[in-house]
Amino acid sequence: MKILVGVAGLCLVFGFVWERVDIVRVGYQVERLKSEKVKLERERDQLRVKFSTLSAPDRIAKVATERLGMTPPQNGQVIVVQARTAEPSSPQAVPAPVRVASNQFFDGRR
Repeated sequence: MKILVGVAGLCLVFGFVWERVDIVRVGYQVERLKSEKVKLERERDQLRVKFSTLSAPDRIAKVATERLGMTPPQNGQVIVVQARTAEPSSPQAVPAPVRVASNQFFDGRR
């Protein structure tokens, strides 16, 4: 009987120690994940700044003209095409303007 009580007590002690060690392990994991979250948030903020810088209309126009040799369309290069869209109140289609630009930078050869 004493051996059974001793074994049960020893199992309780091992269970208690294992639980405490597991709590410490999970605590370290939580701290590691918190620091990783802060790092990822900083990276996200940097990427947002980079995105807004790269997508600025002035920068895009500058790259288009300087690197790609593009120019604004001249008179007659933009053709307006009428597309048909249906109105909810009328079953008949109503024309809607659509703008199409031609690209004369490439001559069609690849």
